[in-house]
Amino acid sequence: MVQREEPVTVTLAGIARLAGVGRAAVSNWRRRHDDFPPPVAGTDASPQFSLESVEEWLTRHGKGDAVASGWERLWPRIEDLGDRDRMGLLIARVGMQLTKGGAAPTASAATDTKAPEQALVEEALRLARKDAESGKAGFLFLLGRWLGTHVRQIATTPAPLTDVMTEIAQAALARKPVGSVVDPACGTGGLLVAAARRWADHGGLDLVGHDRDPVLASLAGAWLALEAPGVRREVLTADTLRDDPLPQADADLVLCNPPFNERDWGHSELATDRRWQFGQPPRTEPELAWVQHILSLLGPDGLAVVLLPPAVASRRAGRRIRAGLVRAGVVRMVVALPVGAAQPYGVGLHLWLLRSPSGEHSASSVSFVDTADCRHTPATGRGQAVDWDAVRQRILAGLEEDAAEGTAAVPLLDLLGDETDLTPARHVPATAAATAVDVRRSWADFDAALLALRDSSRALRVLTAGREPGDRLDVSVAELEQTGAVTLAAGTSLPASFLQRGPRPDEAVPALTSLLMGEAHAGQQWMTPEDVERLHREGKLTITAFGDVVVVGAVQGYDAWVETKAPTVLGPHLHRLRVDPERLDPFFLAACLRVRSNARRAGTHASASSRIDVRRLRALRLPLEEQRRFGDIHRQLVEFQHAAAAIGSVSEALGDVLAGLLASGGLADG
Repeated sequence: MVQREEPVTVTLAGIARLAGVGRAAVSNWRRRHDDFPPPVAGTDASPQFSLESVEEWLTRHGKGDAVASGWERLWPRIEDLGDRDRMGLLIARVGMQLTKGGAAPTASAATDTKAPEQALVEEALRLARKDAESGKAGFLFLLGRWLGTHVRQIATTPAPLTDVMTEIAQAALARKPVGSVVDPACGTGGLLVAAARRWADHGGLDLVGHDRDPVLASLAGAWLALEAPGVRREVLTADTLRDDPLPQADADLVLCNPPFNERDWGHSELATDRRWQFGQPPRTEPELAWVQHILSLLGPDGLAVVLLPPAVASRRAGRRIRAGLVRAGVVRMVVALPVGAAQPYGVGLHLWLLRSPSGEHSASSVSFVDTADCRHTPATGRGQAVDWDAVRQRILAGLEEDAAEGTAAVPLLDLLGDETDLTPARHVPATAAATAVDVRRSWADFDAALLALRDSSRALRVLTAGREPGDRLDVSVAELEQTGAVTLAAGTSLPASFLQRGPRPDEAVPALTSLLMGEAHAGQQWMTPEDVERLHREGKLTITAFGDVVVVGAVQGYDAWVETKAPTVLGPHLHRLRVDPERLDPFFLAACLRVRSNARRAGTHASASSRIDVRRLRALRLPLEEQRRFGDIHRQLVEFQHAAAAIGSVSEALGDVLAGLLASGGLADG
């Protein structure tokens, strides 16, 4: 075989990962260092560099990251193979070799492997032998990078969702032991791995997976072998619908995320298939073909948890099959998940909990659970984060049929109409009816907010316009920094592996980005105190102290405020100004800096995406006593603005309560 003479290449983003820095830092190195390696491929907008030259340069300049020196440096060489299947099979081969203790491949295995792949497998095994704990982590790292590279071609089930699916199954089975778990469309094996983690310790577990893509099946087999070495497992390459490899299955549990919206699923050749117990699925209903196939795999007491697109619950073409499933008591629960729970991330998918049609059960109703509102406020400015704890709690409440919010148990006869629509939103009440206590509480909140606004406005009403602005001299932040009155520090890229999202524990440290600022957002992403202390000691974080002035370094969302609830971790485009209190009042400085015209003068160009040169911002040059007087006024102004904002929110909440009662006929004259 002729060896490639072209160098292995890496992008700017890849160099940033190797060095453990942000991409902007790499771009800065290119500008500042004349000896930075030149591009060898790509375009001006997306240049590619020789990996060997980059590694040599990073080592020479002491900018390499020891953490990234192993698997991170191996990945570009695997990616350079270029072919999805070659890369995937190589990673699977690494995983299988690691299950053998990281031993070198046998002579026969080496013969079956092309020279470049063989060298990469041996390099991965050398990395694994350096640290016994790094083998599985290295495999998962490579698998994650491969899936990220081919994210548009391969749909996976996110780990939080696999955990929820197995927990639902465990609760629905009344914690009975699970002997066999089947996934007839296993992909890379995420659902089977979740099942192994939940039930492997109970003993006697069998895991069976099928996938028609041999690369995905190989990866699933390797992952399972690493994750559950003592469990009986079998992963087959099979077109499950056309050629059922388990005609006599008797599974306790089926977990599945089947392919969506397939048209060539075998409609014609499977017209008389024995599995169509509830009717032959129309060509446009491949998901209902999967549902019936899954039911055929269950034993008498078996259960299935299946992820499906929402249209399956309501499409007219599938009404007859849905009615048959409901009439037979097969459908136990339908759950509407929040948008973003799994691919495709722009759609709110459904989970169906199904009983075996051959089992003995006297179902009288179907439980519906709507978790679409179980989301956190955006933590990154893109989409919304799923509140998995809330999703889990609501689903478990629906299983117990305890009439919790967002759940409903609907009698079977009420579902057998013209449509047999199984969409949870059609059956779950939108909100609980407000009570007289809710009305009184809402009015009390409104009155309190109104009183706070009145009090805060009184102090401001006595203020009048003074001298013309031109009568005052000003000074830039750069000049204040030069004199030592201010110390400026920029926020840093926040390490994703340390960031937590959702409700913040009392001891945790909030983390802010330029897209989420202020007290209202402080609980949405956070880090543990131990991580903050360690990363700050390593110089990787910027954190605030009481009295620091925080400035947003972007025209979009520009603001400045005094930190009164420190510490807080600052992300990119946020800046910390630490003042000398003997020379400068922080509230006075914040009052000067937060004016929008100040930001426009300091912006790099006139657009919404303009960045602010914080050092070009200006503040009045005043004696300290006068600064403090102005700072007091600024505090009163901030209180006024907070009170005015509170009036808006409590007024909206009060209006919602009254409107809900009015719409339901529950509002009466006093």
